[in-house]
This record gives sequence, C-alpha cells and structure tokens, in this order.
Amino acid sequence: MAVADLQSAVAQTATAESSETQTGPDGGYPAPQTLIGQAIQASMSPDVPSGLERYYGERAYAPIWFDESGLRENAHLAIAAMAEANDHALNPSNYGPIRLVQLSETAQTPEEWAQFDLELSLQFLRYATHLSSGRVQPNKINKALNLFPNRPAPEMLFENAELSTDFSAFLEALAPRSDNYARLKRRLAQYRTKAGEGGFTTVPDGEVLKPDMTDPRIAVLRERLIEEDIPGAADHTGEIYDGTLVEAVKLFQEYHGLETDGVIGKNTLARLNMPIEEKLIQMELNMERRRWMRDNLGDFYVFVNLADQNLKVVRDGKTIHTTRVVVGKPYHATPVFSDQMEYVEINPYWNVPYSIATKEYLPKLKNNPSALSSQNIRVFQDGNEIAATRIAWNSYSGKNFPFRLRQDPGKSNALGRIKFMFPNEFNIYIHDTPSKSLFARSERAFSHGCIRASDPFALADVLLEHLSPAPGQWEQMRDSGDRKVIKPKVPIEVHLTYLTAWMNKDGSTHFRKDIYERDKVLLKALRTAMTENL
Repeated sequence: MAVADLQSAVAQTATAESSETQTGPDGGYPAPQTLIGQAIQASMSPDVPSGLERYYGERAYAPIWFDESGLRENAHLAIAAMAEANDHALNPSNYGPIRLVQLSETAQTPEEWAQFDLELSLQFLRYATHLSSGRVQPNKINKALNLFPNRPAPEMLFENAELSTDFSAFLEALAPRSDNYARLKRRLAQYRTKAGEGGFTTVPDGEVLKPDMTDPRIAVLRERLIEEDIPGAADHTGEIYDGTLVEAVKLFQEYHGLETDGVIGKNTLARLNMPIEEKLIQMELNMERRRWMRDNLGDFYVFVNLADQNLKVVRDGKTIHTTRVVVGKPYHATPVFSDQMEYVEINPYWNVPYSIATKEYLPKLKNNPSALSSQNIRVFQDGNEIAATRIAWNSYSGKNFPFRLRQDPGKSNALGRIKFMFPNEFNIYIHDTPSKSLFARSERAFSHGCIRASDPFALADVLLEHLSPAPGQWEQMRDSGDRKVIKPKVPIEVHLTYLTAWMNKDGSTHFRKDIYERDKVLLKALRTAMTENL
C-alpha cells in the first residue's frame, strides 16, 4: 500500500456516532479517533487476552505497530525476531512472520490494517511469553515439576516495549539473562552447524578397547572425538590407544556422566555413536527448562541437578563446593522445586515415612515383631512409645496403620548423622547415609526420593561457615551423640533441578541420561504445543 494511502487511512476520523467514550471490561475507554481505531475495537474477541485489550482500550485503540509514515521500526524488528526464533529452539512458524509481512504489504482498508496490527500484537505476546517463560507450563505437563514461571503481563510488556529507547536490546532481554542459557544457545548453534556438515563419525563395534591396546579403529575414534571438540584428541598419533587419546576419552566419559576409566565398552561406545540429532533435541529441551528458571538463583544457594546426581554450592556466582549425591529411584523420582534452607540437624531421628512403614516394614513386623529392634526403630502411637512385641501386627495394613516408626540417632540411622532441612510438601531433604558405596557408581538413583550427600559434613562446613569458620566443629557435635539443631543466619536457597544438557564456562558440553524419562514427556508436550500452535 502506498504511504499516501496509509496516511489517509490513519488520519480518517471516526464517525460522530462513535465519538463518545466506549465501555471496556474494566470501565470506560477513550473513544477511537480514527476508522482504524474503530476497526481494531471491532476486532476484539474473547480470544484476545484481557490485558492486551485493556492496553489497546486505554490508547483509544490506536495502532501499536504503524503510523501515517508506515510501519514503525519496532514492527520490522519484532517480525525479524520471530522469524529467527529457531535460534532459541522455538518454532518460527508458530508466530507467522511470513504472513505478517504479507499482511503489511497488502493491507489497504482500515479493517485490513487493524487485522495486521492486532495479529502482530497477539503473535508478539505469544513470542515474548514463550521466550521469557517457556513454551509449555511445566507443572501442567508433569506434576513432579513444581515450577511456575512468571508469564509476562500484556500491559506491562507492551508499555515497556513502546517506552524502550533500544527495541533491539528490549527483544534480547526477553530471553533468560543467565550465562547458562546463553552458553547453551551458542552451543546449539555450533552443533547445528556440525549436523549440517554431516554429523559425527560412527565408531565401529568391536572388542572392549582398553588403554595400551592396538586397534584399527583408533584413527576413527580420534576423528570422532575431534568432531565434538574433546581436548587432547588431535594431539594423538599412531594406532596404540594411549596417552592423550585415553585422556580425551576420559573427558568424553566425564561429559556424558559415564565411568571415567578410559575403557571403551558398551556404554561409552553407545554414547560415541549417539546421533547428533538426539543431542540437538536434548539441548533444545534444556533451553526450554532454562526458560522456566529464574535468572537470579540467589547470592548463596545449593544447586542439585537430579539428572547429573551432583550437588554444588554457589556463592556470589562462583561454585565453592561440589559433591556427589544419590537421588530417587525412577519409581520414587525426586521432584523439581526451589525452597530455602531453614535448619541443619546433627544426630537426627528418622521418622519413617508412612509409605515405607506400611509397604516395607509392616510385612517384616508381621513375620517377626522384633524385626526392627536391631535397627533401633521404635514404635509410637498418639505420642506414646509401645513395645513392638505387644502389637498384633497381622491386624493392620496400609489402610488402618495407626503407628509412627522412629529410628534413634546413631551410625546406623538411615539419615546418617546429619540432615539439611528445607521443609516442603514433598518431604524431601538432603542428608547423610550409612551406605557410602553407592557414591562410587556413575549412576546414583537409589533413594526413596530424598537426596543423600557423599560428604555431608564438608557440606555443612561450607553452608554454615558464617556460624563457625573453623572446619570440624560439626563433626565434634556429631561425636558427642547429642541431637543439635542449627539455624543458618544467612539466606540459603535450595534448587532441585533436572537438566540433561548444559555447557560449562570452560566450554565443555555435558549430556546426561534421562533417568526419569522427563525428556520424553517434555518432547511430546513441545511437539503437541508446536503442532497445535498453543
């Protein structure tokens, strides 16, 4: 449409009969002053979010994206950003950038220009929502994901957009502003380039390859590791599996959560031959997960990645402590949520969860009423202790079990000698354990849901340093045998997360097995959302 025609369309005033104040959902709005304003008002429907309708109403339904001079620069930039949404693992076709361009080029009547303006507003709101807080709402696709990201309020979004002096910077700021998100986005682009160049070389099957063996696959193995930018691989020469190539394989194993022994067996070979397309999907899924997370996780926090089965403590943006953890079995999958640590308990009691008491311990008590005495587990009813041998256990089941089982503090206590409490509806916490052997395994999903830390007193030293800078004090309390409760004097946030792909500051790219099949669930939800254009 010619600029002169657009100037005429924008300038056309509304008819006299519609010049009075109109009534909106929250009261009176100024009357539309042009025919385009009238057309925008007439286009409002129940499908238009109330916040967006209010924003239009308060501006007398004046167009947002163009004026008498033509499309505003913001319109061009917004459409271009939506066309490049794939950079953020979003689907550009969900926002219709091509259709928006066509509408802007063919619009002539006030109604057609109104259609363009409102459609661009709706698509921009959708794009901004997806980019800032996720394509899907986590708790709706999986009740174990107790995350509720803040979705942008339409009125504030559009007001900030119009007031922005640098709209390009405003668009960039819609995405998560964490380094973790930016790094993964950058790595996704690099892997897409690798995929376009043919992906990764397949390492042929063969006998288990151990250090110092000679094997004709060495050259292929070296090439495969170089393709994924594993340090040291390019420095190796010859057909003996040794030196820098072994170290490169160990790094590859570390990056994939495998046993770092340098031995290329079934699991390592399977990861080497994992199609690059699967890694691309993992990165895309985890960019969605990053959009669910806050940009700022706190000044001092505990971060547990359940898929990685590791815990780290971060203070002022720097990791100051890491430790291995055991997480819930797939059948007892640990949920995702954030909370705040309230206290640390040394020499704790273990109040046996009802499900464990009825499903695991009740059958033992039916066979032998003294079965739990060797574990120092006592029986209580209505606050009073009862001798286990005086109870007719065969009269009870999971439906009428009136007892509470409690294990005394001590070396055999299921919680070990210390627990870190952030009370929550899931009854999840971090604790010690008398069973230390599981920490040596590469996969550590063995608990009933709580998180076991491999060196919990070192963790206590870090978290409670502000109370006692001298290491060892908490072990002394442990050895006294007395039960102690310590409350931190500074805020300590706790974030239980589930990430199966990420990129570290050192450039290493990590992938983890989907132990709870949450990637599978998320992929299905994203594909449905993209197909149905939700």
